[in-house]
Amino acid sequence: MKGTVIQFRRGRKTYKPRHFLIEIPETDTREKATKLVGKTVEWKSTGKEPKTITGKISSAHGGNGVVRAIFEKGLPGQAIGTEVEMK
Repeated sequence: MKGTVIQFRRGRKTYKPRHFLIEIPETDTREKATKLVGKTVEWKSTGKEPKTITGKISSAHGGNGVVRAIFEKGLPGQAIGTEVEMK
């Protein structure tokens, strides 16, 4: 199952560098999103030395099926708009 990185989890004046919001096309309600809590997520970089950064879905975010994932280390800013893979 694949999803798209939407944005950092952020407030008005702060942001969380390890927390990201992920949109999954198959989920459109909060109930479907809460079933994904606990699954692992992998982001793979493209470049000379491909890296894989793993994270875990921690909770649903809002009512439209967006989930919040916490990664082991922060993703780069270029990760916004790219795909992640769920396992």
